Amino acid sequence: MPAKSKKQQDFAPLLLRWNREKNTRQMPWKGEKDPYKIWLSEIILQQTRVEQGWSYYNNFIRSFPDVHALAKAPEAKVFKLWEGLGYYSRCRNLIVSAKYISGDLKGKFPDSYEKINTLKGVGPYTAAAISSFAFNLPYAVVDGNVFRVLARIFGIRTPIDSAQGKKEFTQLANELLDKNQAGLYNQAIMDFGAVICKPSPVCDQCPFQKKCYACLHDKINELPVKEKKLSIKKRWFYYFLLECKNETAIRQRTGKDIWQQLYEFPMIETEKETDLKAVLSKAEKDGILLKGKYDVLSVSGVYKQQLSHQLIAGQFIRIKLKSKPARKNDWIWLPGSKLRKYAFPKFINQHVREK
Repeated sequence: MPAKSKKQQDFAPLLLRWNREKNTRQMPWKGEKDPYKIWLSEIILQQTRVEQGWSYYNNFIRSFPDVHALAKAPEAKVFKLWEGLGYYSRCRNLIVSAKYISGDLKGKFPDSYEKINTLKGVGPYTAAAISSFAFNLPYAVVDGNVFRVLARIFGIRTPIDSAQGKKEFTQLANELLDKNQAGLYNQAIMDFGAVICKPSPVCDQCPFQKKCYACLHDKINELPVKEKKLSIKKRWFYYFLLECKNETAIRQRTGKDIWQQLYEFPMIETEKETDLKAVLSKAEKDGILLKGKYDVLSVSGVYKQQLSHQLIAGQFIRIKLKSKPARKNDWIWLPGSKLRKYAFPKFINQHVREK
C-alpha cells in the first residue's frame, strides 16, 4: 500500500475536530450501542432521509423494543408501521432477519462484519455502519454522502455508480478511516456530507476549503460523477372503490412488483392515460365489474407518485355495486372503518386521506 499523502494524513484529524467542535446534528440513534437499534435505524435509512425516518424509528422502538418483540409481531402490524416509508422490500427483509436473529441466534446479534453482512437486506455499507457503530470494528462506510465528500476533496472523477468507482472509493475510505475510532469517524463523515458538503455545499464553513480539489478548481457541481442515466417507466393505475352493502373490496398485492404484500383496491393497469369508458370496459372484461350491475358515483383527479425508476399515475373510480362479483376469491370485503388496519401504498393513502 503506497504511503499516505499529507492531504490523506490530515483528513481524519480535521474531520474529527470539526465533529468535536462544530457538529450539532442530532438523531435519536446517534451514539447508540445496541446493535438491534443500530440495525433498525440503518434499514430505515436505506433510501430514506433522516427527517422522514426519525418518527418511524421511534415508533418501531416503542412497538418492538427488542429483536424478539419484532420477530413475534404479526407481519401485518409491522407493515402497517412501515406504511409510507416506501421500498417495502426493506420491511420484508427486516422481518426475515429479525426471525433469524431471534430464533436461530437466540437473540444474540451477529458481532462481526462478515456475519452482519449475511443478514437479509444488509449489504457492505450497512454492515460497515452496524459493525463500526455497535462494535467499533474498522470498516469504513461508503454512502452517497461519503462519495460526495471524497470525490470533491480528492478530485476523483471515476463514476460512483461504476464497479471501478465503488472499488476506488471504498479503498480510499478505508485508508482514511481512523481505525481506533471507527464508529465516531464514520458518523462524522456522514454528518459532514449531510450538513456541510451537501449537494449545494456550505464551503465557507468547511475545514477542508483550502485543500478541497473541487473548491480550488471550481468543480463543485461536477463532482461526484455518475455514468448512468436513470430510465423512468410510466404506469397508469385505475383503482375501483367498490361499495356494496356498506363494504369496500381490497386485495393484497402479490408477485415480484412494487408494493408487494401491501393492500390496494381492485385495479387495472394501462400503458397510457385512458378514458373512463375504456377503463370501465376493461374492468368488465377482467371481471371486476358486472355489466349493467353498477353505477359510477365519482371519478377523482389524476394522482402521481414518483418512485426511483417508475412514475405511477392514475385515478380512483368510486362505484356502487348492485351485487358482488362472484369469482374474485382474493378480495377482502370490509366496512370502511376497518380499512385503516391495513397497510396501503402512499399512492392510495394520499387519496384516502382527502376523502
